[in-house]
Amino acid sequence: QVRLVESGGGSVQAGGSLRLSCAASGPTYNRYRYCMAWFRQAEGKGREAVAIVDNDGITTYAEAVKGRFILARDNVKNTLSLQMNDLKPEDSAMYYCAAAHKLYCSGGDSLPGGGYSRHTIDERGAYWGQGTRVTVSS
Repeated sequence: QVRLVESGGGSVQAGGSLRLSCAASGPTYNRYRYCMAWFRQAEGKGREAVAIVDNDGITTYAEAVKGRFILARDNVKNTLSLQMNDLKPEDSAMYYCAAAHKLYCSGGDSLPGGGYSRHTIDERGAYWGQGTRVTVSS
């Protein structure tokens, strides 16, 4: 079992910043074998991956947040943070921290032109936090 506890979130005006944090714990959690991620789900929409970091430390982002969001993993403290800058109203959503054994994670492969292939997580193998709401007003 893996326990994920989120903090941060709140309300901010467009162009502002927020920082989300997630602390991982539990008898089966192993920072060298788990990928971690932030997902979000807006009202009336499906859940989407915002940023994922694998056990090798490779991070990929959704196109909508590239250049604005920064994912950081601390393997000493077993935490995952998401710094969100230049927030837009369309970033408003419930944000969820997720962790999954590397068997359920894919992507992060080097691409010929540079960069890495986008990560995906098989949600059937994911553990989830309780969620934290982010509201961005225009």
